[in-house]
Formats: sequence, C-alpha cells, structure tokens
Amino acid sequence: MSDTVLPAGPTALDRILDSAYELFSRRGIAAVGVDEVVARAGVAKSTLYRHFASKDELVLAFLERREQAWTRDWLETEARRRGDTPEERLLAIFDVFGEWFLEEDFEGCSFINVLLETTDRESAVRRACTIYLERIRGLVAQLALEAGLREPQAFAHSWHILMKGSIVAAAEGDMDAGKRAQAMARLLIEQYR
Repeated sequence: MSDTVLPAGPTALDRILDSAYELFSRRGIAAVGVDEVVARAGVAKSTLYRHFASKDELVLAFLERREQAWTRDWLETEARRRGDTPEERLLAIFDVFGEWFLEEDFEGCSFINVLLETTDRESAVRRACTIYLERIRGLVAQLALEAGLREPQAFAHSWHILMKGSIVAAAEGDMDAGKRAQAMARLLIEQYR
C-alpha cells in the first residue's frame, strides 16, 4: 500500500463559485436561480447557504471573481503586454476586444449586464457593478496619465464610453466593433494630447 496522497479535488465552495461564474457570465443573474447553481455544483442547497447567505452574496462573489479574471488578469495584462508605450497600451485594449468579440462564447461585460438587470438602485450588487466599472476607468486614467494626456479622468470617461459601446455593438453582431472603436480612440488621444 502506497503512502502517496492524491491531490484534493475542488472544494464545495470552489464548485459553487465556478458554477455561478459560468452560469452568471453566460446567462445573467436574473435567468439563473440558486437551484441551478446548486445542481451544477453538485452540492446541497444548505452548503451554498453556508457560504452565501443570499443569492446577492453569491452574485457579489461572482463579480469579484469576474473583476480579477476579466479586468486584471486578462484586459489589463494583455493591454500592457501588447503595447510598448502607454498610448499603444490604450489602443491595445481594442485589439484585445476585437479578438474577444470573435470568440464563439462572447458574453459581453458582466458588470454592464448585471447593472442593467438590477432594478434596485440601492442594492449592494448595483453598487459593486458601479465600483468595478469605475476601476476599469481608473485603469484607463492611469494609462492616460502615463501617456501624458491632459485631464486623465475626463479622458477615461470618454474612453470608457467607447469601450462599453463597442461591447454593445459586438453583442448586436458588429464583429468589427473593436476596430471601429479603436479608430475613434485614436482621435480621442489626439484631442487630449
């Protein structure tokens, strides 16, 4: 008999978070119930509620994971990797988007989707979406500052409109939305130079 210890599989919490992430990012939060998350995760409902007191708490955990995976690990990392200068990094955002828009499983921006699905303007979920969107603008403002552009905060607001608009255009079926937004982005950089 061997003393080899096999690696442990994903915990119940990991399975819940993975299932919620997959379901919420693909179908939104309104269309997915807790029962579906529980079934997909292969856990008891009581297990889910031991980790999350409500569906809103589960949605908040999903949004936090989405920010790390989407904003930090993917978008920011790719923009910085692809551009040698701050301006190139800004423009690379739309190169990254252009590739994303062509993916078969393109699902749009979860922060926008959840924000639009949340009707209670005072909810923690809506506030979280707003904060995560502000952090994306913060990333853009930092790149604008690094590029020496005037009024980095105002620039970031305009740039973010281009980002969000290109996502919506891609969801409508415009697979060139990233290129179109990038062309407008070049003009915006000139305006703030």
